[in-house]
Amino acid sequence: MRRPLDYVIVGAGMFGSVFARRAAEAGRNVLVIDRRSHIAGNCYSEPVSGIEVHRYGPHIFHTNSPRVWEFLSRFTEFNHYRHRGLVRYDQRLFSFPINLCTLHQLWGVKTPAEAQAKLDSVRQPHAAADNVRDWVVSQVGEELYDIFVRGYTTKQWGRDPAELPAAIVRRIPIRWTWNDFYFDDAFQGIPVGGYTRMFENLLDHDLIRVETDVDFFAYRKELAKVAALTVYTGKIDEYFDYRFGELEYRSLRFETKSLTGDFQGAAIVNYGAADVPYTRVVEHKHFALQTCEPTVITYEYPQKYTAGSEAYYPVRDERNAAIYERYRKLSDAAPVLFGGRLGTYQYYDMHQVAGQALAMADRLFEARSEVRRAA
Repeated sequence: MRRPLDYVIVGAGMFGSVFARRAAEAGRNVLVIDRRSHIAGNCYSEPVSGIEVHRYGPHIFHTNSPRVWEFLSRFTEFNHYRHRGLVRYDQRLFSFPINLCTLHQLWGVKTPAEAQAKLDSVRQPHAAADNVRDWVVSQVGEELYDIFVRGYTTKQWGRDPAELPAAIVRRIPIRWTWNDFYFDDAFQGIPVGGYTRMFENLLDHDLIRVETDVDFFAYRKELAKVAALTVYTGKIDEYFDYRFGELEYRSLRFETKSLTGDFQGAAIVNYGAADVPYTRVVEHKHFALQTCEPTVITYEYPQKYTAGSEAYYPVRDERNAAIYERYRKLSDAAPVLFGGRLGTYQYYDMHQVAGQALAMADRLFEARSEVRRAA
């Protein structure tokens, strides 16, 4: 006879799957549900012509956390892919994030001193610099802003960069070396065999049951009765029936094509110009370091989030942050745990979501173990 459920976990993405595994290893009986027909959330990948295709946009795993890396490495082998950013603008290609390669390509500078002198001459200081446009221009000037930020950000977020908080871009570095790797993290790579296989291994435990094509809101009352606690990774505003209004999100549309040869020679090329409707083109085989003749490419088109589409990016401006804070306070008193990008209305990377899930599991399971040992 199956034991009573300890947790119902809503969402089989990174947060839900990592938490489910930790819960099962702590002896908890878990049901994981997902409204989609598959596990792995937005990390989901599937083979096309022998190439693992990232169906919901490219996912490059990177972290400085030994714990996160070691935990996930139990369930997959990571290859040694390291990402080099490329931006196409007016038929030219530039290295990104901004480094000496970029500044040499644009201005011909050859040393850190030349680069700093050139940037000092084009910067336009702003007293507050609290929005994307003013902050970027204050750091690198108008020309680099136009190439890398203005058009891309307008397409990505559906509004002028001057209307967006500077926090969106402050994490993008400027390097005074020829280092053109996108990430500096100690641990980087792509799961060998694809992300879906990693999630299958994460959820492969006797105390974890997985059911897909299950809409939490269609069975909400029944699910609340079958487990001691719910872990929810969906939209927090939807969980509370939009009591304080809808939070704003951005969505994406993908156009995928199968071709032959090598389309662009890189996994990702961003398109910075505003008159190009897509933000980037992904050539999936490069993530797996493949040189095969078939190739699969995906054009990524940002779009407004509407009911029925996927919510990818929280638009965490001042208005939405205030609405979220009301939901957050409401969640403190709810008999449910919220996690993940949508559950906490944060623009997290994968490693941050995995770390968040591990931290929550630590608080729940290790604290209780200490109580049992003390008793």
